[in-house]
Parts: sequence; C-alpha cells; structure tokens
Amino acid sequence: MSSQATQAVHTEPENNAANEPIEDIDINSLLPGIEAMLVSSDRPLKASALVDAISVHLDRPINSKIIAQAMAMLNEQYDEHNRAFRIEEISGGYRLMTRPEHAPIVAAMHRSRATTRLSKPALETLSIIAYRQPITRAELEAIRGVAAGEVVRTLMDRRLVKITGRAEELGRPMLYGTTRQFLDTFGLASVKDLPKPEELADQMEQST
Repeated sequence: MSSQATQAVHTEPENNAANEPIEDIDINSLLPGIEAMLVSSDRPLKASALVDAISVHLDRPINSKIIAQAMAMLNEQYDEHNRAFRIEEISGGYRLMTRPEHAPIVAAMHRSRATTRLSKPALETLSIIAYRQPITRAELEAIRGVAAGEVVRTLMDRRLVKITGRAEELGRPMLYGTTRQFLDTFGLASVKDLPKPEELADQMEQST
C-alpha cells in the first residue's frame, strides 16, 4: 500500500462546524468498516449515509471529503492487489463493481442461472418488455398475438420483470418493465446499453 493510505487528514473548521471533523481522522482505520458496508449493501450507498454511519460509530462528525478519500484509498489497494472489483460512483452513490474485463464470465453465470428452462415464448416476451418498457399486458399481447399472463408471471417469478406503475388510460392497466436482476443477467449497466434486438435474441438462444 502506498504511503497515502496511512496518512491522517485534518480539515480546518468552517462556518458549518457540525459537518466538519472535530480533530484528526485516521482514514486508514475507517477502511475496513467502509468496505464492510459496501459489501453488505445490494445498492449504491450515498456519501451522506456513510458519513452518518461513521459519525455515529466514531461519536464525532466527519464530512464527505473523508469518504471520497477513503474510496480512493480502497481502490488503490484493489489495484495494487489486482482484485477483480473496484468501487464505482453510480446512481449518486458508491458501489463495489466487478471490473469490465470480467463482465463476460459474470454475465454467462447469471444467464445460465436465470434463463434455465425458460421457454421460447418467455424469452420472446422478455425481449419485447425490455425494448418497449413500460408496456401494458394488452400491448404486449397485441405484439405477440397470444395471451401473455402466464408468461409474464413466470418472468416475474424469475425476478426478470416487475410492475413499474399504471398506465394513464381507461382502467389504469399495470405497466411492466425489466428489473435489476435482468440487467445483471445480461451484463448491462442500464437499459440504455441494450444490444440490438437481434443481438439480444442470439444471447438468449445461446443461454437456453
């Protein structure tokens, strides 16, 4: 580990003293706890949540600058030891993410687990929902030409599809969209990264 990882940081008091450290903070001593919080969370952790948790733990206030430096120090350790993951800032928070070079093998594992025994109609339905979301069941059935209720329930049981709201039309039918599990399964950061429809269909066929 570089010498930066053992330095303590002192922040001079400002007007809003409650948000500033009241004395020297040994950032290195905070790293295991911060890493534990990241590992235990299934969603990005906002800096404010980390600040609150550490301030309570230390019984003294810290600020977000300390959190940012701690993240940089952890990533430095991960780089030095060639770890398969690092901390990224996404969705307004921090999250442990596997490195891009490992995405193919991780995606293959999730595809194998999530799409096992999915029928061709289920895969077709999932593809339509992915590209047309949010979509009502009536719209889905109009595209496929067959009833889709049972197939949609199967996809929801697999946590690949979820209800995202209700349409602003007569009867206010439910709207369906894909889930975080769907993104993880196909190695996507967001639906904006969806491949062309024919490419997604090929991926789905290969995983069955």
